[in-house]
Amino acid sequence: MYNALPALEPLIEQLNKLPGIGKKSAQRLALFILKRGSVYAEALVDAIVHTTQDIHFCKRCFNLTEQEYCNICNDTKRDSHKICVVEDVVDVMAIESAGEFDGRYHVLGGVISPLAGVLPADLKIDELLRRVDEEDIAEVLLALNLSTEGEATMIYLSQFLKEKGIEVTQIAYGIPMGSQLEFIDQTTIGRAIASRQKL
Repeated sequence: MYNALPALEPLIEQLNKLPGIGKKSAQRLALFILKRGSVYAEALVDAIVHTTQDIHFCKRCFNLTEQEYCNICNDTKRDSHKICVVEDVVDVMAIESAGEFDGRYHVLGGVISPLAGVLPADLKIDELLRRVDEEDIAEVLLALNLSTEGEATMIYLSQFLKEKGIEVTQIAYGIPMGSQLEFIDQTTIGRAIASRQKL
C-alpha cells in the first residue's frame, strides 16, 4: 500500500494489529491521530498506559477489575451458587447488559481448539473446577459462543461438572450458531439466559 510518509508506518503497523482493523483502516486511524495533533495523541497514549497499568484480571473469575476481585464477585446481592462460564470478558459485558443473570461469572479465556493450538490446559478450566469444589456451586451455566469449538468445550466441561453433581445448563439456541455474544442484542441474550436448558 502506498504511504507517502514512511515515518507513519510504525503507527499503522501497531494499529493494524488491533482486532478487526485492516491495513486501510489502520492507515485512516493513523491519519486521524495525526490530524488531531499532539495533545490528542498524548491523551490517547496516557489512556492506554494507565489502562494497562491499572486494570488486571479478577483473582476469582478472571473478569477485568481494578481491585483484587471484580465488582460482580464483590457484590453480595449476587447469587453465589450460580456461575456463568464465558469465553471472554466481552461476553460478561454482553450478558450483564441483558440484565437477566444474577449469579457470578468465570472467564475461560478462550475455547478448546486443537487446530489453533488451544488445549484445556491453556484455559481457566482447573480454576473453574476448583471454584465448584470450594464455593458450594449448584448451577453452572455454559454461555460459550455457539461455534464448533464452543460446543466441544461445553461438552468437555459438562462431563467434569456432572461428575461433581452440578446442574449444568446452557443458553438457549435463540442465538444463531456461529454468532458471538458481544454482537447479539440485549433482548435476545436475556431470553436465551432466561430459557437456558440442562445439558
